[in-house]
Amino acid sequence: MNDKRTARRGPPAAITDFGPHPFVEDLRKATLGNRNYRTALWTGDYLQMTLMSIPVGGDVGLEMHPDTDQFFRVEDGQGLVQIGDREDDLYFRQYAYDDYGIFVPAGKWHNITNTGKKPLKMYTVYAPPHHPHGTVEKTHEDANEE
Repeated sequence: MNDKRTARRGPPAAITDFGPHPFVEDLRKATLGNRNYRTALWTGDYLQMTLMSIPVGGDVGLEMHPDTDQFFRVEDGQGLVQIGDREDDLYFRQYAYDDYGIFVPAGKWHNITNTGKKPLKMYTVYAPPHHPHGTVEKTHEDANEE
């Protein structure tokens, strides 16, 4: 069965939010093809996945989600992960590289800074969703305007 709402081959001309419909995707290809700071790929009632591209020297931005657990997967590049109980006490610091997973518990302040020489390509899963369905932010500055 090849229902356009549930499966596709190759990157689309423009990525859209396919949630809450059933969906199958090559996540590596979608993540590497994303050129936006953040693109919501799938948003359901209890889970959301966004693709991220962080420019050299850029970062996710220091943030904390009181009721949302978050998972990041690095597909390409490297970054410094910082996590802590307060925005002025990011006691956990570790580098992440291709194929690394990063788990951020709800209520923890966190940031990921691109320390490499190319865009940091990763995706993140929020449970429950954190951004509105269909979110597309070309740059970090666009995200801060919300």
